[in-house]
This record gives sequence, structure tokens and C-alpha cells, in this order.
Amino acid sequence: MNNTLKHSAKHEIIPCERCNSAIECKANSYTKCQCSVVQLSINEVQYISELYDGCLCAKCLFELQQEYREEIGI
Repeated sequence: MNNTLKHSAKHEIIPCERCNSAIECKANSYTKCQCSVVQLSINEVQYISELYDGCLCAKCLFELQQEYREEIGI
């Protein structure tokens, strides 16, 4: 058999949509995902979702959070 691909892997490595760095997507286990360390308000989530559709690394989420807060004067 030539099925040596790891189908049992629960998470996949994907590029951050913003900076293209490799991140491990854990959408099915959100609390263990690297992005869950960034606490975003509903307005910050909306701001980021208007710019990007896919997964982002924690570094980019922090940067976009700062960008949003500077934009609104927090």
C-alpha cells in the first residue's frame, strides 16, 4: 500500500494569511490553538475579519489588534 500520508494527524500546518509564517491549525480544538492567546473584543474580531478570511498567527493578531486600537484612539 502506498497510503503513507498521515491521515491520523489532527492538525495541519498552514501559512498565516498575513505574514505567511507556518502555523499549526487547531480549529477543531480552538482553546489549544496558538491564536487563542490573543484576547480580541468583538469589534477587533470584526475589524480583522473584514481584512482577512483565513487563519492568522498570534503575532499578526496582536499587531492587527494594536493597529485597530491606534485607529480608534485607545
